[in-house]
Parts: sequence; C-alpha cells; structure tokens
Amino acid sequence: MATILNIETATKNCSVSIAKDGNVLALKELNDGNYSHAEKLHPFIQGIIKEASLSMKDIDAVAVSKGPGSYTGLRIGVSAAKGLCFAFDKPLISIDTLTSLAYSIDVKDALIVPMLDARRMEVYAAVYNENYRQIREIKAEVIDENSFAEYLKDRKVYFLGDGAAKCKETIIHNNAIFIEGKFPSAKEMAALSYDKYKKNDIEDVAYFEPFYLKDFVVTPEKKKV
Repeated sequence: MATILNIETATKNCSVSIAKDGNVLALKELNDGNYSHAEKLHPFIQGIIKEASLSMKDIDAVAVSKGPGSYTGLRIGVSAAKGLCFAFDKPLISIDTLTSLAYSIDVKDALIVPMLDARRMEVYAAVYNENYRQIREIKAEVIDENSFAEYLKDRKVYFLGDGAAKCKETIIHNNAIFIEGKFPSAKEMAALSYDKYKKNDIEDVAYFEPFYLKDFVVTPEKKKV
C-alpha cells in the first residue's frame, strides 16, 4: 500500500492530490487563467494534507508532473517536490504531463491527442491509442491544416488540452473531435504514480530536471522611446 502526494503545475492549473493505492483521498486545484503556482502551491499542499488527516510522515512518496509545459510552472512544481523529498526523505516519482492529460478521457476505437499550448500556433503534443499507449512521440510542433492527417483518415481523434482550443479552426476534419475544459490534473496522476511506485520507478532527487522539450527563451524588453 502507498499514500502518494501528487503535484501538477505544468499549465495554468495548480493541482494537488493525495491518493492511497491510486485512489484519490483529497484534491485541490485552481485554474483561474493565471500562473498563481508560486502563491498557491504550498498552501494547497498544507491544506490537502490536513484535509486528509495526514502528515508528511504518512506520505510514502511525492509525485510531480515532469512536463512538457510552462517553464516557470514546471520549475515551481519540481522544486517543491524535490524540497519535500529532501526534507522528509521520500522517493520522487515523475509523471509525463501529456500521458496524465490523456487519461482524463475515455474513448473507444479512437485516438487521443493531448495538446499543451507552446505559444503562437505551436503545441506540445503526442498521440495515444484507446488503451493510453503512446503511439507517437511527444513533439513541439507548429499546427497547420495537415497536422495529424495520417491519424484522422482512419478513425476518430480526440484533441484536448489548452493547446487544442487554438487548433480547432485549423484542424478541420469529420473525424476531429475537440474536448474543452481539460487540463493536466493531480487527479489523473494518482493511478499513474501508484503504478510507478509499485515498480520502484523513481527519480534521483538530486539530479532530476523537468522535461522542457524546448529551450527557455527570454523575450528582450522593448526599449522605451
């Protein structure tokens, strides 16, 4: 048996859950359109542990969403997770953000394409089958009218995540289905982190880094005229 604290900060959804044997005991999340993780994450963690009538001594592992996603969001989540692991001598588990997002829907005879916004018409995306097996690797890609055409020609394809919304007017096909209101959540992390815990699939706390997929680019400040 295992009680795991799950932390998700890869997108604008600041999400924390506590799960026992893959079943969620408590969940707290906020998606208000802003990146408020720096202010909300630690109070969420403290509150959810109290809500579950537990302490950090009762937690067997800490799981964190590893990316891809927001550079700043990932740094905040991973830093918090690593800090807790160091302080309380807990193992660290990493969960692929797009896999977690794919698990938020259930489909039959169809494919799932979770998408995260990577600015402009670029997204982070992967392709999963109905059993959540990844059949195409994660890519940072610019979306056009031919994107995912090879998958759309044979079956229904469900697009979800904050990257999917901006692609709705570009990917036009009878087999394209867009699901709104889905974000990576610590809720879906629960079963995934428990599965990794049972396999002892853990990270080196000292050396683990988020999966950014792209280099972080700083936009130069415009000179005042």
